[in-house]
Parts: sequence; structure tokens; C-alpha cells
Amino acid sequence: MCYRNEYRIERIFNRLKSRVHIAPLFVTRDDQIEGLTYLLTLGVRVLTVMEFVLRRSLQNAQTHLPGLHPENGKKMTNTPTAERILKAFLEVSLSILQTATGEEIRRWLTPLSGLQQAILSRLGLATSLYQQLEIQNSGN
Repeated sequence: MCYRNEYRIERIFNRLKSRVHIAPLFVTRDDQIEGLTYLLTLGVRVLTVMEFVLRRSLQNAQTHLPGLHPENGKKMTNTPTAERILKAFLEVSLSILQTATGEEIRRWLTPLSGLQQAILSRLGLATSLYQQLEIQNSGN
């Protein structure tokens, strides 16, 4: 049972190979290869930490998160994957418009759904961080 629940290093590489959809890049210098490797592993680390924090929060509260499965909105899970978490935020958008004179900038932000608010709360992030993106600016 411990072996099955163990986090395996192969899962990280599986994410890099199959789930992170990137186009092939042509790199010739060693520093380019090294930089790309660092960037990709940093991305996987962020996904892993996000997944871990959310799962731990759900486990500590002994609760489940509904709505992460678009094919079955009522399905509950206490072990969400980072990919499903990110898909929950797929429809979020921020529109920024500047007047012709450049004096005023207007921002419109997609409101957060209940699921999105629950995810942010479980990750220890306040929804005010998200809402601050819509604060209107006057001038540059």
C-alpha cells in the first residue's frame, strides 16, 4: 500500500513528456539546453507543490472537491491533479483597454466561480489577490 501511494520520480518525467504540450525546440548551445531544463523542471515543481497543498488541505478537512470533472460535475475528489486544477481556471480572462489619449486604463476580469474560489482558499490564497487585477488605474 505504501508503494502504491508513494510519489514517484517517474511521474514528474511523465508530466514533462506527455502532459506539458510544448513544441519541439531547436537548441544548440549547452546553456540553452540547461536553461530549458531548469524552466521545465521549475514548472513541474510548481504543479507538484500546488497539487500537494490542495490534496493536504482536503485531507486535513476530510472533505472532497466537486466539479473538477467536466464530464461529471457531481463527481467528488480529494486527490485532484494539477492539470484538472488548472483546467478549472481555463475560462478566466482579463481584458485591459487603454483610452486613445492614454490617460485611463480599464480592466475587466471574469468573476470567479464557487469552485475556483474553493481552490484558491484551499491553496491558502485570498481571492482579493485575484480581484486586485481589476483595480482601475488613472494615468500611467
